[in-house]
Amino acid sequence: MARTSGKAKTRKAVAKRFKVTGTGKVLRRKQGKRHLLQNKNRKRKRNLGKVTLVSDADIKNVKENLPFS
Repeated sequence: MARTSGKAKTRKAVAKRFKVTGTGKVLRRKQGKRHLLQNKNRKRKRNLGKVTLVSDADIKNVKENLPFS
């Protein structure tokens, strides 16, 4: 039988990628602004630099890995 009690630890890879706001919303960066930027227009690259909310389907998984936020 597996024991699940013990000290909760923050998953550091998740902590670097997501931020929880004061109201409990989870923010993330948009994907697609690492490379191959030459053929993306200026407006698209500008909008890729903004943060956005994590989808409702993924919020539970992210918050489980961030127990202290």
